[in-house]
This record gives sequence, C-alpha cells and structure tokens, in this order.
Amino acid sequence: MGFDGAEVERPTRERAAIGEDGRSRDRTRPAVPDPLPMSVVDAHCHLDIADGEDGAWLGAAEAIKLAKSVGVTRIVQVGCDLPGAAWAVEAAATYKGVIAGVALHPNEAPKHAEAGDLAEALAEIERLAASSERVRVIGETGLDYFRTGPEGRAAQHESFAAHIELAKRLDKTLMIHDRDAHDDILRILDREGVPERLVMHCFSGDTEFARECVNRGAYLSFAGVITFKNAQSLRDALAVTPLDRVLVETDAPYLTPSPHRGQPNASYLIPHTVRKMAGVLNISVAELCAALNENADKVFGGTW
Repeated sequence: MGFDGAEVERPTRERAAIGEDGRSRDRTRPAVPDPLPMSVVDAHCHLDIADGEDGAWLGAAEAIKLAKSVGVTRIVQVGCDLPGAAWAVEAAATYKGVIAGVALHPNEAPKHAEAGDLAEALAEIERLAASSERVRVIGETGLDYFRTGPEGRAAQHESFAAHIELAKRLDKTLMIHDRDAHDDILRILDREGVPERLVMHCFSGDTEFARECVNRGAYLSFAGVITFKNAQSLRDALAVTPLDRVLVETDAPYLTPSPHRGQPNASYLIPHTVRKMAGVLNISVAELCAALNENADKVFGGTW
C-alpha cells in the first residue's frame, strides 16, 4: 500500500463539462500552490469522481501524491452511493493516508425508496461500514432540499435517521450533508440522539447555526466556498467557531477555492482555503494547521 501503488479502478462517475448555470467550465488543472508549513487533513474528498474525459485531470494515485507535496498528507474519501461506497473502502485499503466514509447521499435515498430497495441499500452500507477498521465515517448523509423536492423528504428523513443509528452503533464518525435544511437537520439529530463524533461537511450556515451545531458537539468543516467574495456570512460563521472545532476540506472535484474557482478541485488546492481561514481567524497559518491536524485526529483517529 502507499501513494505510489497501482491505481484503483474508479466507477464511471464523470463530472459534466457544463456547470449548473449552463456555461462551459474550465477543466484545465490549476497550478500547485506553495506548500503549507505543517501537514493537514482533507476532511472530505471524492477521488472517485473524475472531471471530464480530456485527460487533463487526475487519477487517485496522482491526486494523493500532489496533495502530499503541499502538506495534505491524509484524505477522507467519501462514498455517496453504493458503487462509490465500495470504491471508498477499496481505496482506503490501497492508499496510505486515506480512510473511508460510506453512506447514501441524501439525494440517493429517494431513488432507492422509489425503487423499493432502500432497506437493502442501507443494509449494504452497514456491511461496508463494518468491513474494515479503515472505514471511520458514516457519511455523507443528511438532508438536501435543493435537489430533492417535498415528495422525497420522507425518504431522506428515514435514511438520515438510519445513518445516525448506524454511526452510534458502530462507533463511527457521522458526517452530515446539509443543503437548505438547517432546522430539520437539528430536529432529527435531537430526536435520534447525537453521535459521539459529528462533522458538518462543507458547513454552509450562518453564525447562529454554527453555534447550534457546536453546542451539539459538532466539528465544522469548511471548504473552498469560504474564499469566495460573496461568502462573508460563512466567514462570519468561521470567526465564531472555536478553534478546536474547525476542520478543512475540498469536497473535490467540487467547490474549488479562489483564485481557481470554476476549475476542477483536488486536495492539493487546500492551501488556498487554509490561508484564507487563517486570515479570518487572525492566527498564523502554522497555528491553524496544528489545530486542524489535532482536530482531525480527534474526530477521525490518529493512525492512518
């Protein structure tokens, strides 16, 4: 096992060349930034999702090697559906410094409910979660009211509750996807009981929601969105988050930080996000890196 190992074959999960706004995207590879002074963890990544077919993007082994060159020495690989979850388990077994998260993304739950096999899909997630010590995360699960309408919410709620129960029973970290669903996220967490370790993936709320999450013991994971000019409310949320509750992530190949917004993302671009976060928190980059690493050890375990 290691960064130079053979490439793990990815499921066919290409990202479209056209963005949500209908415009063509720039798929050229962003330049490698200056390395961080200390190592950090990419708390949420999708190495299995390729960015187009033009050969300009990265295989998993190369993405991991580039990340290591700038100080991103560990990556949480997150599966969002059954093929992706199986790939995450295989990747964690293959690549040093990678652990796995497995779950049904909230937008997958209504599809399985409509097909009549949600219970079977959840059972497969449980099997994968229990298959290896390197599966440390149940996620990303949660709620998404942006892509799924009211007709799919019951299935999302059912799936989210099942993942919460699984995280508690298997003593795994719960990683939450929350899009336009803050109130129901908190309501279901309170109803089902908060797991010992909880991460709000790609935190997207305001200062009030940040405080509510931290009060429930959550770690808030910030992605490249925090570098965007129009994301002041998110920077305000980071500013009120205790340093011992902060994580950083890419959500790669999505949410590429400035100055490369619109291009594909990868773990090696985390230095842009970390440096912006350090400025918001008014601390040195080295101090933030140390905190991010310590927090990741607490929430994901220290031996990868």
